[in-house]
Amino acid sequence: MSSFLRTLLDPKKNWLAAQHMKSISNRLRRYGLRYDDLYDPYYDLDVKEALNRLPREIVNARNQRLKRAMDLSMKHEYLPEGLQAVQTPFRSYLQEMLALVKRENAEREALGALPLYQRTIP
Repeated sequence: MSSFLRTLLDPKKNWLAAQHMKSISNRLRRYGLRYDDLYDPYYDLDVKEALNRLPREIVNARNQRLKRAMDLSMKHEYLPEGLQAVQTPFRSYLQEMLALVKRENAEREALGALPLYQRTIP
């Protein structure tokens, strides 16, 4: 990525990026979600593989957050203010494992090996 684009997207250097990040943070806090919870394992098989490699406690906590968010959304409610204040929407738990899976797939592709998993359309 070019240095101009990095500067444009960095919330520490760009006021609009900071405002966007704040808006996303507020929306995630309302439902008690983290940014990594938004990754869909059915859309990206690398995410599915990364979730399979994570400890079961982390995956269970993710599933509970998603269930709570769906429940709150169906009820047209938000988390109480006290719980919203303690949420950490940008604390990552998936990014390191996802980067590792992507590096492994890139290495496998560079060596000419077949991918471990392929999506087929019926």
